Amino acid sequence: MKKTILSILLLPILFLCSCDNDDDVVFIGATQTIQLNSVADPNISGTAKFIENEDGSTTVELQLTGTPSGGMHPAHIHFNTAAEGGGIAVTLGTVNGDTGFSTATFSELDNDTNVTFEDMLVFDGYINVHLSDSELTTIVAQGDIGQNVLTGASTVYSLNELDVTGISGTATFYERANGEALAVLDIANTPVDGMHPAHIHMGSVATAPGDILFTFDPVDGNTGMSMTNVSELDDETPFGYSDVLTVDGYINVHLSAADLATIVAQGDIGIN
Repeated sequence: MKKTILSILLLPILFLCSCDNDDDVVFIGATQTIQLNSVADPNISGTAKFIENEDGSTTVELQLTGTPSGGMHPAHIHFNTAAEGGGIAVTLGTVNGDTGFSTATFSELDNDTNVTFEDMLVFDGYINVHLSDSELTTIVAQGDIGQNVLTGASTVYSLNELDVTGISGTATFYERANGEALAVLDIANTPVDGMHPAHIHMGSVATAPGDILFTFDPVDGNTGMSMTNVSELDDETPFGYSDVLTVDGYINVHLSAADLATIVAQGDIGIN
């Protein structure tokens, strides 16, 4: 499951523009296609196609593969990044499990705020497709949209074994279109049911300990994974993808919130 998530993070975003000047042909504006990644079921994934309409409204066509026959899967655009989570911005069409398809057209958010296709290209949001109306907490497909899409640039840092034998991993930072980053910690052999706090500290491993600069979402011991949006340091100083490349810092992953002194994985980042 971990590797499935990581392998799809960098699938390309397609952007096409086919504006037609022939008045006899139905208007087809710009389109943008976003990848929807597997979440609860590795067999379900797909795309969300954003289509510009002549009146400035937006049509979103969802096309999933692997959906169970007879299933009906509600879908929404949410505020913020998928890593952060957020409330519903737009209710999309319900995906028919037999076809894997849904379509919805809108010119307003659910709160009645006007929104155009151009607005959606830079929208701070993500899409969730849910298992059913009665199981909204189970996400079958998900993808960041607008300013949160990934550019394809990434940097990987090694997190080495330290106080606990056999635990090590990587920290990968993916650049977003808005200059922020998605941080993915992937730690092998974490204890089941454990939750492992992780931070960027000031300085290098050689000069540790250093003050905490940034706090990641804890690593889930069941999956060994943590996904965090990176936009500012803990003191609210702006901090994005380019800053990750030049920071004087290192990462610690700790055994637990109650045992921060035990470091299970550690590695230098940035200029170190």
